[in-house]
Amino acid sequence: MSELRLESYKMPAARLGPENPLPALDTCLPYKVQDGYGRERAERSFKTVVLENDILKATFLVELGGRLWSLYNKKKNYELLYMNPVFQPCNLAIRNAWFSGGVEWNMGIRGHSVFTCSPVFAAKLKLDDGTPVLRIYEWDRIRMAPYQVDFFLPGNSDFLFARGKIINPHQEEIPMYWWSNIAFPEIPGGRIIAPATSAFRHGYDRIVNTVSIPVSEGTDLSYPENFDRSSDCFYRISPGQQPWITALDKEGCGLIQTSTPMLKGRKLFVWGMQHGGRHWQDFLSVPGSPYIEIQAGLAQIQSEYLPMPPGAEWAWLEAYGYIHTDTEVTYGPDWEKAWKSVDAELKKRMPSASLDSIFSETTVMSERKPDEIIQRGSGWGALERLRREKAGEKPCCPESMIFDDNSLTAEQKPWIELIERGHMPCMSPAEEPGAWMVQSEWQNLLGKAVIQPDNDHWLSWLHLGIMYYSRNDFERAEQAWEKSISRTPSPWAYRNLAFLALHNKDAEKYASLLLKAWRMSPGTFRLTVECCKALVDSDKPERALDFIEKLPPGVRENGRIKISEVQAAIKAHDIDRAEKIFRSGFFVPDMKEGEVVLSNLWFEMHEKRISEAEKIPVDDKLRDRVRKEFPPPVWLDFRQTVK
Repeated sequence: MSELRLESYKMPAARLGPENPLPALDTCLPYKVQDGYGRERAERSFKTVVLENDILKATFLVELGGRLWSLYNKKKNYELLYMNPVFQPCNLAIRNAWFSGGVEWNMGIRGHSVFTCSPVFAAKLKLDDGTPVLRIYEWDRIRMAPYQVDFFLPGNSDFLFARGKIINPHQEEIPMYWWSNIAFPEIPGGRIIAPATSAFRHGYDRIVNTVSIPVSEGTDLSYPENFDRSSDCFYRISPGQQPWITALDKEGCGLIQTSTPMLKGRKLFVWGMQHGGRHWQDFLSVPGSPYIEIQAGLAQIQSEYLPMPPGAEWAWLEAYGYIHTDTEVTYGPDWEKAWKSVDAELKKRMPSASLDSIFSETTVMSERKPDEIIQRGSGWGALERLRREKAGEKPCCPESMIFDDNSLTAEQKPWIELIERGHMPCMSPAEEPGAWMVQSEWQNLLGKAVIQPDNDHWLSWLHLGIMYYSRNDFERAEQAWEKSISRTPSPWAYRNLAFLALHNKDAEKYASLLLKAWRMSPGTFRLTVECCKALVDSDKPERALDFIEKLPPGVRENGRIKISEVQAAIKAHDIDRAEKIFRSGFFVPDMKEGEVVLSNLWFEMHEKRISEAEKIPVDDKLRDRVRKEFPPPVWLDFRQTVK
């Protein structure tokens, strides 16, 4: 027997915090950035859905992208995934906030999903034999396309199945992306095996090389502990070979993931053994809880998009289960014997023919309406449904994905008024301006509405400017934001004009406009951060330091403000002040993956101090000396590759 039930799961968790009200003009529009989190944690209960049979128990965090958080084999007393002991958002996703652990479902554009720290729709239904099915689904506002994943665990199965589907509802081709990212504990002596003898290796030096597998330049890349720095390995699995990847512990036990051929890509990601990679492991979790990732995707490597034809539907089936191998073979010197032994074991238990059969048998189920929605995600799918109904267009989604009116919230209300009444409601510029839209159909609607006197207000022009900017129409964006200010000045329009000045490399205008915006809304923290950065970039460090000194203590202690203060102090040749800040230690909760500003500042500070004391130039000789004599403290070293 198999069952589906609602439960809860408790763990120490950092608060996600509010979304950033400033539009992310060059990253994730129309979505807002999720950067309001910190690093203080408290016990928190998360809503979960559990699928369980006599062998496996699968736990899903439906409030966090539908993440498969745990896959526990009860017969073997074995957890098949890495379960982070804490919920700690960090800056690794498309919208900033991301957390490690479990299996995440990444669709749309490159990177960790826009839904990774947001609720998604969760519903239940059944297979024809009564086996319960958990369906998660959402509407992606960047690709303007829906996806769904149906999870089921038949009563006698030692594999969990995930049946994915993406639909292109448009009359034109769109680029598409999907990767299932699977976290597994980083175990000393553990090995990663895939049916390949070569791979594309990508490091944070942005160089992609073709390497042999497992041994390349004397290093066996099948053992994660052999990687000196953060790295990706994309395995080159031959066409016709059943795609799979397995992560094994030193006893030869672990997780194996396989799929139908559409998910042809397989990847290993490691943080590496250098100081920066180890620090990232601790930063994402707690000390002593390292992990690796094995992944499966539509494309060969993650920098690729696949062209998805008009009206196309792509679907596939994944299977996740426990495997026990003979270590004399899988850890032996003969790689071909090692991977072929895993392949033979998989073919006994879950061969391609079985996957194809299960995939075919569940097609009708994947097209059925859910029996019950147990959690609603965003209201944007419902809004698109309403817009299409009003415009007489075809539905954007099949009946398997219900985006009902109950999912609509205050975020969608102004846009509903626009389609129903041709009116964009106005508000005080002291309030946050609401949710952004960049879809061309909404631009057309708002463009027609704004010529009416009731709609010719600051907020309409602010939104139009965002829409123009998203299409790289910078001239019209500037005109729209200037009109917005002429109707009613707002910090939001001044800030966007400042961003245009930055785009045009006018640092002084960038700082001046941001200061105008900040004076109108000094309580908007992200405006404060941007102001500090702009003042430093305008090469007037004394002005930046004066601005920072007048900030409230709680704001001034933020890690991003501290970075600006160190930068300004170094530029102002106040090395003692910079050193004092570093000695105090501070956290930057939203340190971005690949960002090395702290270690660079550490080195720059020492270079300038020595240069001024010894009257010598800052040249390559001094830089090399500083890197040898003044290694950065662990707390600020986020470098994923050290040259």
